[in-house]
Amino acid sequence: MVRITEQLIRQRAEHNNCEIFSLEEISQHQQDLEKLEHLDKWCRDLKILYLQNNLIPKIENVGKLKKLEYLNLALNNIERIENLEGCEDLQKLDLTANFIGELSSIESLKKNIHLKELFLVGNPCTDFESYRPFVVATLHQLQFLDANEIRRSERIQALQNYPEVKKRIREQEQAYLLKRSLEKEEAERKVQDKREKKKTERKEWTPCVYSLEEREKHLKAEGGNQYHDVIEEEDDEESKAFWEEPVPHTPEARLEAHRFLEKKKAKENREQNKKEKPPRTLITPEGRVLNANAPQLPFSLKDDEENSQFVLDLAVYSSLPDVPIRRHCLRWLAALLSPTHSSDGESLSLSLLSPDRQAEDHHTDCLEPFQLVLPAEVKPDSSTARRSQTTGHLVISMPKVGE
Repeated sequence: MVRITEQLIRQRAEHNNCEIFSLEEISQHQQDLEKLEHLDKWCRDLKILYLQNNLIPKIENVGKLKKLEYLNLALNNIERIENLEGCEDLQKLDLTANFIGELSSIESLKKNIHLKELFLVGNPCTDFESYRPFVVATLHQLQFLDANEIRRSERIQALQNYPEVKKRIREQEQAYLLKRSLEKEEAERKVQDKREKKKTERKEWTPCVYSLEEREKHLKAEGGNQYHDVIEEEDDEESKAFWEEPVPHTPEARLEAHRFLEKKKAKENREQNKKEKPPRTLITPEGRVLNANAPQLPFSLKDDEENSQFVLDLAVYSSLPDVPIRRHCLRWLAALLSPTHSSDGESLSLSLLSPDRQAEDHHTDCLEPFQLVLPAEVKPDSSTARRSQTTGHLVISMPKVGE
């Protein structure tokens, strides 16, 4: 859930040298905000506040903004008008395209004696019979309703029929609130059904025989990158099913659509970040060798002076038998423990495979390098690698040159 933070407000206060205590105008529109908070404490001098096109469900935490003149809360999830009595200078209130069905809640605006303009167009309450006469008769201070001027003759007529209009509005309001109660119950039931469905799918899921990498490799061998095509096709079907499903126009449906888009966008960003991942630097342009432990393996390097060698104990395991491990490690040593010098001495590089991948099947994009700069030069050809019988670690012994 996106919240109003001090950093977010300062970013929007560039015109005020990023000072928020003296702000008179601020725009927080299209921020996916789900709660109206903090502004009455941090920005007491606000006169104009733009909060349109968010997901705010309730008007709150603005009662201390005594100087507020214009409040824009259009395109949110608000269902009733409340908590604005403290905004003594409020002159214009925009609640276009919300979900206000409790029309009698406008009576809370009677104390806002300076209120001249009110926008309720696009709310369910505007479909009520005698909606406009009720608002005109209730709020005597209004001069414009939904951008249409309130004439003197219209107000007189509205006041004459007010008792009958008020009764009619109450009946329609009760019918709407009953409908909303049923919609909320249906939305909760739908959420619960989805949770139960996910639990059932987890229980019924069984691991496939082949790993994802093997499946991808198999599909590539048949021609084309069919694995990613399958994934994209599944995503398209999910999106199509979501958007084609008929849903009522409710705050819950709007919030669900936002969550779906947010989830899809996060997934696309993760895929994009994977594609744009920069190549790992193991040797600088100046030729300096860097230490690297991409798989974050525990290890220890000991200087065995008695035998004139370095001993590297690396906590890497494998399900392969002892002999293949020794053979593969020796192959890694022969191929990667090359006489690469640095200012600090010799460097040892190992490209470690994922635990579920056979050494013969790997390709370069799955390698996780472990590189260590040694304090002295060693003999690659005389180096040996074995698996410890007690710990199962990879133990590499490297004789020193000239000793």
